[in-house]
Amino acid sequence: MDAAHPHPHSLVPPGPLVDGDWLGERLGTPGLVVFDASVGAHRDTDRRIPGARPFDLDGALSDHTAAAPHTMPGPAAFAGAMRALGVDDTSTVVAYDGAGIYSSARAWWMLRAMGFERVAVLDGGLPAWLAAGRPVEQRRPEYEGPRGSFTARPRFGLLVDAATVSAALADPAAAVLDARTRERFAGTAPEPRPGLRGGHMPGAASLPFGELQRPDGLMRPAAELRTAFGAVAGERERLYFSCGSGVTACVLALGADLAGYENLAVYDGSWSEWGMPSPDRPVVQGS
Repeated sequence: MDAAHPHPHSLVPPGPLVDGDWLGERLGTPGLVVFDASVGAHRDTDRRIPGARPFDLDGALSDHTAAAPHTMPGPAAFAGAMRALGVDDTSTVVAYDGAGIYSSARAWWMLRAMGFERVAVLDGGLPAWLAAGRPVEQRRPEYEGPRGSFTARPRFGLLVDAATVSAALADPAAAVLDARTRERFAGTAPEPRPGLRGGHMPGAASLPFGELQRPDGLMRPAAELRTAFGAVAGERERLYFSCGSGVTACVLALGADLAGYENLAVYDGSWSEWGMPSPDRPVVQGS
């Protein structure tokens, strides 16, 4: 597509979530970057949306010098990774993952935390894309094109530490919501990472990330999301999100954004940090 024949569709995402029709109509448009942000077993599959590039949360897009997995890299490292993947300051980014809406929300939140706003999550991810009969390439995501011009402009407060979460737990105007399963929240199911205590932060509330999604894997409508958050947060509008390693907490951030909340933060270390033995980070069990 060149200047004489511009693409008929705008590349400005209509919000933090786009559907398969929106993305399908724009695939291949200059300025559009599609990221596969799959983790775990989904990271190693050889199917991708055509042209997708790897947003590798298990690799370069986490700080492996940190104690907790999936820790956000520093601004310079993040910017370098985005440039290596061909992202410009003027790009539009759509992130998806092979599980549906799982780790793609983490890519969306990380980009926003670095001041990049033209980013959205693909509703339903690769499963919904495949269910609609849309095309895929039979190879792993890759990128070998020119470097981009991405500039990191960190935004304070979107990713927070344990001290900030401790203060939020004592703040009557704030709610700390845990995206793990209710069994892990209660301490009745074991943690998947060794050495972590079972249970939850005193004062936190349980909102498993899967409850924000419909049975077909798409996000629930905004009104239903608002009801789900209101049931656990009440009238509180300042919301903090935690999970196992800071990944599915971002699904809660996505849902809250869609529901109209504005004061949102993700606890980067999440239970991988809080659950380690420490007198400074108390843990309780039960629902």
